[in-house]
Amino acid sequence: MRIESVPFHTTDWSKVPATLHPGEAGTATWRTIEIGNIRVRRVDYSAGYVADHWCERGHVLLVLEGELVTELRDGRRFVLAPGQSYQVADGDGAHRSVSPRGAQLFIVD
Repeated sequence: MRIESVPFHTTDWSKVPATLHPGEAGTATWRTIEIGNIRVRRVDYSAGYVADHWCERGHVLLVLEGELVTELRDGRRFVLAPGQSYQVADGDGAHRSVSPRGAQLFIVD
């Protein structure tokens, strides 16, 4: 990832409008900032959340609260707790999120 055309910027996430994204089960609430060539999000998954798609986009993802289960299309599963992260390139490992108990994430892509 190359970060380009992004001037210094601070974010008060409580002032960023939330958008609701229903999953196969549960919901994801996104607070999103797009600057230059990056998207930065604080995402809250409800308890019981299951994504409704396989994602091919690259991310840097950090779990802030709760528990995230990341499933890869090839059958692998990773359970992440607060303070854990994953990194994946565009097109390298289709993945989807599941959160049995809910989670709060910080994601850059």
